[in-house]
Amino acid sequence: MDKKKVKSLIIFYSYEGNTRFIAQTMAKAINADILELKPKKDMKSKGFMKYVWGGRKVVFKQKPELEPFNVNLDDYDLLVFGTPVWAFTFTPALRSFFSRFSVEHKKVAVFCCHEGGMGKTVENMLSELKENNMIGTNDFYHPLCKDKEESEKKAKAWVKELISKV
Repeated sequence: MDKKKVKSLIIFYSYEGNTRFIAQTMAKAINADILELKPKKDMKSKGFMKYVWGGRKVVFKQKPELEPFNVNLDDYDLLVFGTPVWAFTFTPALRSFFSRFSVEHKKVAVFCCHEGGMGKTVENMLSELKENNMIGTNDFYHPLCKDKEESEKKAKAWVKELISKV
Protein backbone atom coordinates (compact mmCIF):
# COMPACT_ATOMS: atom_id res chain seq x y z
CA MET A 1 0.00 0.00 0.00
CA ASP A 2 1.28 3.46 -0.91
CA LYS A 3 1.48 5.76 2.06
CA LYS A 4 0.32 9.33 1.44
CA LYS A 5 3.02 11.99 1.77
CA VAL A 6 2.42 14.12 4.83
CA LYS A 7 2.50 17.81 3.87
CA SER A 8 4.25 19.62 6.71
CA LEU A 9 5.06 23.22 7.60
CA ILE A 10 7.59 24.28 10.20
CA ILE A 11 6.83 27.75 11.55
CA PHE A 12 9.48 29.39 13.73
CA TYR A 13 11.23 32.49 14.97
CA SER A 14 14.96 32.51 15.62
CA TYR A 15 17.02 35.29 17.17
CA GLU A 16 20.52 33.83 17.33
CA GLY A 17 20.17 30.88 14.94
CA ASN A 18 19.56 27.95 17.30
CA THR A 19 15.86 27.60 16.48
CA ARG A 20 16.57 28.15 12.76
CA PHE A 21 19.15 25.33 12.87
CA ILE A 22 16.64 22.90 14.42
CA ALA A 23 13.81 23.99 12.09
CA GLN A 24 15.96 23.65 8.97
CA THR A 25 17.27 20.26 10.12
CA MET A 26 13.72 18.98 10.59
CA ALA A 27 12.47 20.46 7.32
CA LYS A 28 15.29 18.80 5.40
CA ALA A 29 14.69 15.43 7.13
CA ILE A 30 11.03 15.24 6.04
CA ASN A 31 11.01 17.58 3.03
CA ALA A 32 8.76 20.07 4.85
CA ASP A 33 8.01 23.66 3.93
CA ILE A 34 9.39 26.28 6.25
CA LEU A 35 8.14 29.67 7.42
CA GLU A 36 10.52 31.87 9.38
CA LEU A 37 8.67 34.64 11.20
CA LYS A 38 10.57 37.91 10.87
CA PRO A 39 9.51 41.03 12.73
CA LYS A 40 9.75 44.21 10.63
CA LYS A 41 11.74 45.75 13.49
CA ASP A 42 13.65 43.02 15.27
CA MET A 43 15.59 43.49 18.46
CA LYS A 44 19.20 44.58 17.92
CA SER A 45 20.55 43.99 21.44
CA LYS A 46 23.33 41.52 22.14
CA GLY A 47 24.96 40.34 25.34
CA PHE A 48 23.11 40.88 28.60
CA MET A 49 20.85 43.61 27.15
CA LYS A 50 19.13 41.08 24.87
CA TYR A 51 17.63 39.54 28.02
CA VAL A 52 16.44 42.92 29.28
CA TRP A 53 14.83 44.03 26.00
CA GLY A 54 13.54 40.59 25.04
CA GLY A 55 12.10 40.01 28.51
CA ARG A 56 10.41 43.41 28.41
CA LYS A 57 8.74 42.58 25.08
CA VAL A 58 7.44 39.31 26.54
CA VAL A 59 6.22 40.82 29.83
CA PHE A 60 4.28 43.51 27.96
CA LYS A 61 2.88 40.88 25.56
CA GLN A 62 4.07 42.81 22.53
CA LYS A 63 3.00 41.67 19.08
CA PRO A 64 5.49 43.03 16.58
CA GLU A 65 4.43 43.53 12.99
CA LEU A 66 5.83 40.66 10.92
CA GLU A 67 7.35 40.77 7.47
CA PRO A 68 4.69 39.71 4.96
CA PHE A 69 4.33 36.07 4.03
CA ASN A 70 1.78 34.06 2.13
CA VAL A 71 0.81 30.73 3.63
CA ASN A 72 -2.40 28.75 3.71
CA LEU A 73 -2.42 26.60 6.83
CA ASP A 74 -5.22 24.47 5.33
CA ASP A 75 -2.69 23.11 2.82
CA TYR A 76 -0.81 21.24 5.56
CA ASP A 77 -1.37 17.99 7.44
CA LEU A 78 1.17 18.86 10.16
CA LEU A 79 2.25 22.20 11.65
CA VAL A 80 5.39 22.32 13.81
CA PHE A 81 6.03 25.51 15.81
CA GLY A 82 9.46 26.48 17.14
CA THR A 83 10.72 29.29 19.34
CA PRO A 84 13.61 30.29 21.53
CA VAL A 85 12.73 30.75 25.20
CA TRP A 86 12.41 34.39 26.24
CA ALA A 87 11.51 35.18 29.85
CA PHE A 88 10.37 31.56 30.31
CA THR A 89 7.89 31.60 27.40
CA PHE A 90 7.61 31.90 23.62
CA THR A 91 8.69 34.99 21.68
CA PRO A 92 6.63 38.01 20.64
CA ALA A 93 6.92 36.97 16.97
CA LEU A 94 4.94 33.79 17.75
CA ARG A 95 2.46 35.85 19.77
CA SER A 96 1.91 37.95 16.62
CA PHE A 97 1.39 34.82 14.54
CA PHE A 98 -1.07 33.28 17.02
CA SER A 99 -3.06 36.53 17.16
CA ARG A 100 -3.22 36.78 13.36
CA PHE A 101 -4.00 33.17 12.48
CA SER A 102 -6.60 30.85 13.89
CA VAL A 103 -4.98 27.43 14.07
CA GLU A 104 -7.68 24.84 14.67
CA HIS A 105 -8.29 21.17 14.00
CA LYS A 106 -4.73 20.50 12.86
CA LYS A 107 -2.09 18.04 13.93
CA VAL A 108 0.52 20.20 15.63
CA ALA A 109 3.79 19.88 17.50
CA VAL A 110 5.92 22.45 19.33
CA PHE A 111 9.56 22.79 20.27
CA CYS A 112 11.76 25.33 21.96
CA CYS A 113 15.47 26.06 22.16
CA HIS A 114 16.95 27.34 25.40
CA GLU A 115 20.16 28.03 27.28
CA GLY A 116 18.75 27.07 30.66
CA GLY A 117 15.24 26.26 31.75
CA MET A 118 12.36 26.27 29.32
CA GLY A 119 9.94 27.65 31.89
CA LYS A 120 6.35 27.49 30.68
CA THR A 121 7.23 27.90 27.00
CA VAL A 122 5.74 24.61 25.83
CA GLU A 123 2.76 24.89 28.17
CA ASN A 124 2.02 28.44 26.93
CA MET A 125 2.29 27.41 23.28
CA LEU A 126 -0.05 24.50 23.94
CA SER A 127 -2.62 26.90 25.39
CA GLU A 128 -2.47 28.95 22.16
CA LEU A 129 -3.01 25.76 20.14
CA LYS A 130 -5.62 24.06 22.32
CA GLU A 131 -8.12 23.55 19.46
CA ASN A 132 -5.73 21.13 17.78
CA ASN A 133 -4.46 17.58 18.03
CA MET A 134 -1.10 17.93 19.80
CA ILE A 135 1.14 15.07 18.68
CA GLY A 136 4.45 16.08 20.23
CA THR A 137 6.61 18.49 22.18
CA ASN A 138 10.36 18.75 22.50
CA ASP A 139 13.12 21.04 23.69
CA PHE A 140 16.70 21.54 22.60
CA TYR A 141 19.37 22.80 24.96
CA HIS A 142 21.67 25.32 23.24
CA PRO A 143 21.82 23.25 20.02
CA LEU A 144 24.55 25.20 18.20
CA CYS A 145 26.93 25.40 21.15
CA LYS A 146 26.58 22.32 23.34
CA ASP A 147 26.38 19.34 20.99
CA LYS A 148 25.38 20.31 17.49
CA GLU A 149 25.56 16.76 16.09
CA GLU A 150 23.47 15.32 18.92
CA SER A 151 20.88 18.10 18.53
CA GLU A 152 20.71 17.44 14.80
CA LYS A 153 20.21 13.70 15.39
CA LYS A 154 17.53 14.36 18.02
CA ALA A 155 15.65 16.80 15.72
CA LYS A 156 15.65 14.36 12.78
CA ALA A 157 14.45 11.44 14.90
CA TRP A 158 11.72 13.51 16.55
CA VAL A 159 10.29 14.94 13.34
CA LYS A 160 10.24 11.49 11.73
CA GLU A 161 8.35 10.23 14.78
CA LEU A 162 5.85 13.07 14.34
CA ILE A 163 5.28 12.11 10.70
CA SER A 164 4.52 8.55 11.74
CA LYS A 165 1.70 9.90 13.97
CA VAL A 166 -0.06 11.85 11.22
